[in-house]
Amino acid sequence: MNMRVEIAEPVLRLRSEWQTGPERGIRLVRSARRVWSVRRQIFGGRIDDLGRLPRYALIAALGVAALWGPVVAYLQLAPVSYTSSVSLILPGSGAASSISLSEIGQASSFANSAYASPSLSPTVTYKRLLASQRVLDAAAGQAGGQAGEQAGAAAAFDAPRVRLVDQTGLVMFEMKGATPEAAQGRAEALTAAFLAELESLRHDEQTRRAESARSAIADYEADVSGIREAITALQRESGLSAPEQYTEIVNDREVLAARKRDLEAAHQEAAIRVATLEAVLRLDARTAALALKLGADPEFRALAAAMAAAAAELAAARGEYGERHPVLVAARDHYNGTIGRMEARAGQLTGLAVDRLAAEIDLAADGERAALLAELVRLEAKRDGLAARRAVLAEKVALADARVDRLREAAARLDDLTRDYQVAEAVFASALARVDTSKSDLYASYPLVQVLEAASLPQSPSSPRTLIAVAAGIAGTLCLLVALALAWLRRPVIDWLIRKVTAQ
Repeated sequence: MNMRVEIAEPVLRLRSEWQTGPERGIRLVRSARRVWSVRRQIFGGRIDDLGRLPRYALIAALGVAALWGPVVAYLQLAPVSYTSSVSLILPGSGAASSISLSEIGQASSFANSAYASPSLSPTVTYKRLLASQRVLDAAAGQAGGQAGEQAGAAAAFDAPRVRLVDQTGLVMFEMKGATPEAAQGRAEALTAAFLAELESLRHDEQTRRAESARSAIADYEADVSGIREAITALQRESGLSAPEQYTEIVNDREVLAARKRDLEAAHQEAAIRVATLEAVLRLDARTAALALKLGADPEFRALAAAMAAAAAELAAARGEYGERHPVLVAARDHYNGTIGRMEARAGQLTGLAVDRLAAEIDLAADGERAALLAELVRLEAKRDGLAARRAVLAEKVALADARVDRLREAAARLDDLTRDYQVAEAVFASALARVDTSKSDLYASYPLVQVLEAASLPQSPSSPRTLIAVAAGIAGTLCLLVALALAWLRRPVIDWLIRKVTAQ
């Protein structure tokens, strides 16, 4: 009744005033319009002004309908779905392997930890791979084949909800399905497709690396073959089979030169001893040899003994008789005859004339002098032997020097080629070893991933979420009511704020 009175009273007053005069009525109409001004809409009316209540009730009804309509529609129309979760883990440690190659070297392979690089996160990579269209298509095909889904349903395979756990190697994802079995099947299909895609990527990486390595290995093999052909040609041309052979040739030449120097020293020593004995004996070695030859002849030795006896007899006769005494003459003739026979025998043995025999050969050499003559002959023979050996060694040294000079450049070239061949062979063998060891390093670019928790079988639906939807509707309704209450009380609040600011 009060609201009707408040509304009707201005209207009656307006009518009475309008009847008294048009101008006054116009002013009253303007005054009535000021009641619904913009200021009143902004600052609001009085708290006890119940005339605003219908508007607030209408706004509240519309707001509640706007809030609870989607909630009810969600609860009534949203399809029931179940969520299956899977947990994957990436081991953080690296792997290393080493292979020793006999007489070549060592090949090592080391796979860094999946988290060694600060600019690359394998968990983020795997998160993107789980949501890739290729993995989803493969998982859709597997899920369709396992659960008997239609092609359209398989094509509509939803992307998983992937979640990463900070500071860990965990990758967790969830898959939805109309039934618990469908959700679990889709999660298992996605896991299988993801692991299969990882294997495909690793195989593709290995294939590409192998192709790249093959071209490099072909170049290395060509280098090895080229150097081997050059070595073979040089060996055929020079006769050297290895650089060590030239070293042996040089060593042999040094040995020959050392032996030659030793022989020269020995020859000089023998020559000095021969010269000394010749000076002492006053004859050369040849004459000493002839004297020794005569001394070794039995007939000559017998004639020498007879000569000695005849000489003694002659000496005795000279002491007793005169020069013409028959006994002295007989003794002298006997001595001269013996000397003649000795000279004849000596000439027969040595081939020298009688005059040279008397001048050069001591026909009566015996005792220590004979030993000295024998030593002289022995030293002469030794000297001649040393001289002959020295000449032979000198010829060998000359030939060795010529060979060393001839092979010096070829040996240096062969040594360079051998070293190049060893390096090329080591590089080639190392490349082969790297190819073999890289095959074992499958997780260099795509780290190992393991299924920590297999796809779970959900026990309750994950959608629609009634509790969350109702809580959201209630929270929205409370917010709307609080907003309307603040709008109802806004004038006193604004006036209080104005007074507070003015008071300051």
